[in-house]
Parts: sequence; C-alpha cells; structure tokens
Amino acid sequence: MSRTGRERGVLDARGRDPEVRDAGRPDGDAWGTDPYANALRNGHGPLFLRRTDGWLLPLDVERWCAGADTADLSALRRCEGPVLDVGCGPGRLVTALAARGHRALGIDVSAAAVARTVRLGGHALRRSVFDPLPGEGRWGTVLLADGNLGIGGDPDRLLGRAADLLAPGGLLIAETVPHAVDERVQVRLDDGSAPTGPASAGLFPWARLGSPALLGYARPHGLRAVDQWEADGRTFVSLRRARTVRTTHQSPESTKSAAVISSQFPRNTSGESPLAGS
Repeated sequence: MSRTGRERGVLDARGRDPEVRDAGRPDGDAWGTDPYANALRNGHGPLFLRRTDGWLLPLDVERWCAGADTADLSALRRCEGPVLDVGCGPGRLVTALAARGHRALGIDVSAAAVARTVRLGGHALRRSVFDPLPGEGRWGTVLLADGNLGIGGDPDRLLGRAADLLAPGGLLIAETVPHAVDERVQVRLDDGSAPTGPASAGLFPWARLGSPALLGYARPHGLRAVDQWEADGRTFVSLRRARTVRTTHQSPESTKSAAVISSQFPRNTSGESPLAGS
C-alpha cells in the first residue's frame, strides 16, 4: 500500500511538513514573551519561573546559551539514532549532537529560541511537543533536559506523548529534579522587574519531577528505566520504550526509518523554512 506524504515524512517545496502547524497554545505564548526572548538575545538573565505564592525558580540562561557542558555530554553520549530535543531552547544540545554525528532536530515554542538554534547551525522547528511532528514513532531518542519534564504541567500526558514519538526500543533521556519532588503548579516568567497587570496574567501550568516520580509516571506508558546518574549536581534518567515488535531480522520498514527521519531536515534555512521560526 502506498503511503501518504505525511506518513513518508515528505516536506513540501518550501521545506515544511504540510500537516504540521505552528504552536498556538497559551504555554507557548508565555515562552514567546519579551523576558524570555530578551534573555536569549542577551545570553543571560535574570530570569525566573514565579509561582503564585511568590516562590522563584531561577532559570539558568547563561548555561543554556553556552556550549554543552560535562553534564550535558553525559546525556548526549547515551543518545541513540536520530534525536528529537523537546524544548531545545537556544540550541546547545542540538548543535552538540550534530557535532557527534547524530541527526538532531530541536522543537521549541519560542521563535527566539528556534532562531538562535538555526544561527548556530542546528535544525529546529517552532512547535509544541503536543502538535503533530515529523517522524512520529520513529525517533531513536527523545530528550527532555533543562527542566522540560515540566512542559504542559501534566507529566502523564507528556510522557505518553514522548512514548508515542519514540520508535519501539527507543530511549527517553530526561533530566529530573535532584530531590523527591512531584509538583504541578501555575507559574509565570519573571525577569525581576516590577509586575504589571492582574495577578493571573501570563500564568501557565508547569511541573517539577524527581526521579522516583518520573519512573512512576513513565511505567504505564511502556517506558522502563535503564540508567540513572548524576553529573555536576544534575540528575538524569534514561528509559527505554518497550519493543512492541520482535523479529529475528530487520524488516524493510525498519530499514527505511533513518531515511524517513532524514527527510525531515530541509536543505536550507532561508526565511521560507520553518527552521527560521515562521
């Protein structure tokens, strides 16, 4: 049976997947606000997530805008096959993966983050993880680093989505909070300036998970821990998606997998390409 353009992962003449839309969710809008975009342009904060009770979580913008560090590399060394970096930010992991010979695609709801990733030479799309994405069910590794387990404020939904994106036997590599935390809250971006507008303005859902909580949410989605480690005070877990099909030889479909995902990477990064954050 012939496959549709979407199933083949074929991009249109302008380098776009015709079935993929730009992110338009409230949480995506929050990360497109000036404090975050300005921090990425400047390469530093201050930038925080502020809970409704006033508690602040510092965001490590300087580290995000630098090169991959020792802790990052401890995760990247474990990546297998083509890699999808969810919430890629300014692109340090995408570019480091490419330097290591991986096909790597970043997705982020922030146009500023995608633009910076592309300027560094990486491939990125302005997308939410919950939007239709290239290569669904065929990614060798999905990355959720830098607190991105918090995306959407619903760990069960996010991990189910990650499992759907992975190929059978694929890896999810996630960075966790180095404490026994399972928290879902409403937060806003805060650059330390005086707040304006109503107290509810700019709020979006977020979550924070320690490794035990992650394992509990992951298990029902067929994700099993294969490794846990700490590097420079940061904690990580790698989980493998169940192999739903067991064969003694590689099928014709599986041999096409790398080529299919390879087709998701446009050959140019012009303004007409989704890599420019359009």
